[in-house]
Amino acid sequence: MQIYRIPFQAMACACEVVIAAEEEQAMFVIAQEAIAEVKRIESTYSRYRADSIVSRINAQAGGEAVVCDAETNSLLDYAQALHAASDGLFDITAGILRRAWDFKRAQVPAAADLAALCALTGWHRVERGADSIRLPLAGMEIDFGGFGKEYAADRAAALLLERGATHGYVNLGGDIRVLGPKPDGQAWIMGIQDPRQQEKIVASIPVPEGALATSGDYERYIEVAGQRYCHILNPRTGMPVQYWRSISVRAPLASLAGSCTTIAMLKEEQGLAYLKAAGVAYLAIDQQGEMHMHAPPRVADAIVAR
Repeated sequence: MQIYRIPFQAMACACEVVIAAEEEQAMFVIAQEAIAEVKRIESTYSRYRADSIVSRINAQAGGEAVVCDAETNSLLDYAQALHAASDGLFDITAGILRRAWDFKRAQVPAAADLAALCALTGWHRVERGADSIRLPLAGMEIDFGGFGKEYAADRAAALLLERGATHGYVNLGGDIRVLGPKPDGQAWIMGIQDPRQQEKIVASIPVPEGALATSGDYERYIEVAGQRYCHILNPRTGMPVQYWRSISVRAPLASLAGSCTTIAMLKEEQGLAYLKAAGVAYLAIDQQGEMHMHAPPRVADAIVAR
């Protein structure tokens, strides 16, 4: 078997499908199907596209309910479950806070501006029917950006598995879903980026199956008066989290791994207790650069700090 790598662009990031196969043409066909699935999800749920279901829901805020298909309803169910599991910190209505935060300008929004936007957030306000959703306040929005990329990685991997691929992974901008180990049975080794030195790897994590996702304060941020303000925002205050530099999680699904990293970032000092209760393996880096790790013994022994 030969390992093939097919790079592509989607969801505003560099992506890759990696498959070990004996026949190149057959591999390429199923890889293109997986890539098409990622792009279908992007076009269906992107808030940047006027014809997406998310944009249609947001356009109707303060008006009538919008009928949703089964897939959209399942994602809304997942958002509701994450909201409950995070004590309200993971909230897909909080994307509206981006109106105040411009991470291309080193400027902290005024408290009054944040307060006005926070008044338009709150999953508890959302009205759901059996197959519909209504945002009751004009100006409210939902945004699947908190788990859309991870969901796409899981869907692409599921398609590849259905087509017979058993060795490889899908990597969407660092959110990784593994189909199975290398042909020789060895795990894929994934590097964890240093949150303060982009070109440096601080640890290597073996992933033979399942998923790995990372959230951090280095993806989009500004610095004002020596203080870093990142894109992960607390929906109650409108302010960025500050406790962790990054958190990486290994879990069975990319959707679970990604949502766990984000919730742990949002929970700040209670983040690690949440991850332990969730039963996932993690590697967290605090603001002093110290690493905190929890994993089954065999996994922990295989993680190499650089």
